[in-house]
Amino acid sequence: MTREIAVTRTSFVSNARARALNIAQRLDWLGPLVARITLGVLFISTGWGKVHNLAKVTAYFAELGIPLPGIQAPMVSFIELIGGALLVIGLASRVAALPLMASMAVAILTAQRENVHGLADLFGLVEWTYLALLLWVALAGPGKVSLDQLIFGRNRATAQPRNLDAALSTSTV
Repeated sequence: MTREIAVTRTSFVSNARARALNIAQRLDWLGPLVARITLGVLFISTGWGKVHNLAKVTAYFAELGIPLPGIQAPMVSFIELIGGALLVIGLASRVAALPLMASMAVAILTAQRENVHGLADLFGLVEWTYLALLLWVALAGPGKVSLDQLIFGRNRATAQPRNLDAALSTSTV
């Protein structure tokens, strides 16, 4: 009788696990979509604000000691605005994430430098969170619900990996 209960519990746990994994697999498009849209809307908002207040942004960049603030301020403003829009629609998301990551790195190194005294402080910064999410987008791609997916089909993350050894052995030098 005890053995039957143990087998039933094991079956129940196995079935529950299989169902949970099935549901998670069906929803695997949701994580990248939510991350991309969250970041995109955020950067559209900050970029829009900066584009419409370039004089203030330029003065702030000069105050932070950022070189060439008259060039950097409009550049960062439009990177955030355009990069955010690209993230929202999922077009060239990997490429769009790169200058946004650089912007967040500069923000951490300049505007937030005095607030970072260790890893706990760094990981507590919202700029670090954005940088980490942008890194994920750059590496994993925009996901299934994106213009990249619609236009180009399978993204690189789902493509079959190449056998590098076989490719190297058959190529001629």
